Amino acid sequence: MFEDNDDRTYQVVRNTEEQYSIWPAGRALPAGWERTGGSGGKAHCLTLIDGLWRDLRPRSVRERAATR
Repeated sequence: MFEDNDDRTYQVVRNTEEQYSIWPAGRALPAGWERTGGSGGKAHCLTLIDGLWRDLRPRSVRERAATR
């Protein structure tokens, strides 16, 4: 687990279910994740995610609900 108050640079990442997270810059991404373009300190990246990720349900759940 990473410390809350560190000086690392992070990047905002998203998986195929359109769920967001932060990942240390410079580290290889796990399978199924992609960079979204945002990077910076931990607090900055979390603020970016807060503005992007409005519906916390995975994409597959949102799509299924939309067809009902």
